Amino acid sequence: MWNILGDGEIAPTSFDELGAELFADDGLLAWQERALCAQTDPEAFFPEKGGSTREAKGVCAMCEVRQECLEYALANDERFGIWGGMSERERRKLKKAQG
Repeated sequence: MWNILGDGEIAPTSFDELGAELFADDGLLAWQERALCAQTDPEAFFPEKGGSTREAKGVCAMCEVRQECLEYALANDERFGIWGGMSERERRKLKKAQG
């Protein structure tokens, strides 16, 4: 499916075409391929309520894309899990402090 824009430009509208663009080497989410959490047990990043976040935060502390991860979580209002080395509560507090 295609969307013809007002200026005559044709833009892809299917998920496959847009998804390929997003996940390209230089795409918006390309940082995820370099994330250490991709090589770690995902359950560590989504602990049960009251569970320890220590393991996940330790992985994040060594990760080269920690900042991109945190920015993604804040921009997309991620409400669960450890992102960029911060818990849901820590991200809410940071977002509130940023105004």
